[in-house]
Amino acid sequence: MQNFISLAQIDEVTNLIQKQISIQPTVGLILGSGLNGLADSIQNPTLIPYSDLPNFPISTVHGHTGQFVIGELEGTPVIVMQGRIHYYEGYTMGQVTLPVRVMHRLGVHSLFVTNAAGGVNENFIPGDVMLITDQLNLMGMSGLNPLMGPNLDEIGPRFPDMSQPYDREYCETARAIAKQNNMTLREGIYAGLSGPSFESPADLRFLRLAGADAVGMSTVPEVIVARHGGMRVLGLSGISNKANLDGSTVTTHEEVIEAGRVITPKIETLVRGMLRSI
Repeated sequence: MQNFISLAQIDEVTNLIQKQISIQPTVGLILGSGLNGLADSIQNPTLIPYSDLPNFPISTVHGHTGQFVIGELEGTPVIVMQGRIHYYEGYTMGQVTLPVRVMHRLGVHSLFVTNAAGGVNENFIPGDVMLITDQLNLMGMSGLNPLMGPNLDEIGPRFPDMSQPYDREYCETARAIAKQNNMTLREGIYAGLSGPSFESPADLRFLRLAGADAVGMSTVPEVIVARHGGMRVLGLSGISNKANLDGSTVTTHEEVIEAGRVITPKIETLVRGMLRSI
């Protein structure tokens, strides 16, 4: 596949999905590492493996099932990515964000993104959930912006504004839901790196100085593409491990998956509350 995804390629996937579903999803959910369980709650689900879609990237990471789940959650028609695509898997940014483009063409107006992230903020502990209030696009700053290449004028402007990547009204609603459920909800800035290697102590000290509260290997490109299309975005990070600022501990993917078991019920509570509110 070429580096840039055309509108015709997006619509080819969109049309194939439309033929298999009887509802029009209005909210999209992207589930991060260890968070796949939420998709099991979808009512009357239609399952569409990524491998059944033309020119579609395939999830290769443990903990990412690799399929769309389309159905209802809290009475809202949703399309769920049970497993996301990452740049470090060898895909282009266009491929990484193709699922969000397809969601947009299906009529999705709101996107809830979740991820497993490392805690950079010294006050965060594994098992915490962080409301993403802003993002640090380190991938894009180094040339990996998903909007590079020909602009899709039918979807959005050449130079989209990113002053409010995460919807402020949605953030306020999430805070209220957390309070109603006696849940501690952290807040902060998510730094997106390309991965797949975990950060060095020097990386983490740099990120802390730059104002990051959590760090991961996803989300930022998806949010940029969602905002390009005018979608409203809510972002939630499950803090899976604590920053290793001095090199004294080893971070593993297994602990990220394990932390997801603690984090998933909290994120499910927030997502369900958000769906009821909108």
